[in-house]
Amino acid sequence: MKVRKAVIPAAGLGTRMLPATKTVPKEMLPMVDKPVIQYIIEEAVAAGIEDILIVTNRAKSAMDDYFDYYPELETRLLQAGKERELVEVRRAADLANIFYVRQKETKGLGHAIYRAKRFVGDEPFAVLLGDDIMRAKKPVTRQLINAAEKYQACAVGVQKVSTEAISRYSSVKVEPLEERIFSVSDMNEKPTPQQMLSNYAILGRYVLTPGIFEVLENVKPGYGGEIQLTDGLRELCQRERMVAVDFEGRRYDTGNLTGFLEATLDFALENKATAKWLRQFIKDKAKQL
Repeated sequence: MKVRKAVIPAAGLGTRMLPATKTVPKEMLPMVDKPVIQYIIEEAVAAGIEDILIVTNRAKSAMDDYFDYYPELETRLLQAGKERELVEVRRAADLANIFYVRQKETKGLGHAIYRAKRFVGDEPFAVLLGDDIMRAKKPVTRQLINAAEKYQACAVGVQKVSTEAISRYSSVKVEPLEERIFSVSDMNEKPTPQQMLSNYAILGRYVLTPGIFEVLENVKPGYGGEIQLTDGLRELCQRERMVAVDFEGRRYDTGNLTGFLEATLDFALENKATAKWLRQFIKDKAKQL
């Protein structure tokens, strides 16, 4: 099983980040010195992905523009001797082979994934949710691909969450296979504490086979009246082998304000251009609290 394609669903309306996302796609909000989606694409590339499909909507052409060449800007930067900025601008355009397809109606994550059917063809593929930035020594997508290849199975990325928080995620029923890897036999979407199957929640990373598309064709609208990917995965794990990977790394949900701020602070503290200043700023600010 060689995984060389990835799908990034990025067609959501960004309602949790309004009014900032009224005209700016949430995936294009700046995280220190790069937009959110660039971190996600960089993870995919570091995991060995070659071709990436971004599922967008009609209000998100800024992503297409960002990952394209901008000759006028590049000429200005070259003339001004701004070599570092020129390198970074060109690097964004050269990250990967990036393609786009629109989700013409907001019908849920499952529907967005189904829009990738033609792009995927008969190959296994990774899914990286457009809200979720991962900070890890080994790319989280690579951790999933390794498990999928070893077990010749679909893989979902999970971590333990509190019983109180499980209703925000998909809960999975698991049995241990080895350290940090489990077999999956069932799952449910946004369960109550009484309905949850375990404290392991799916958190934004998947490796799937094309079998998911046949399943999604027949999935009925579920939670919120939308085509839920979890409902498709629940059926898929009955048809094909599926493993859960308790991945090593930190996840940031940048689709909400607190997650976005957490990620901004952590990445700014790692950035050479901002780390020293920010540490001193935090120390000074703490004295005022």
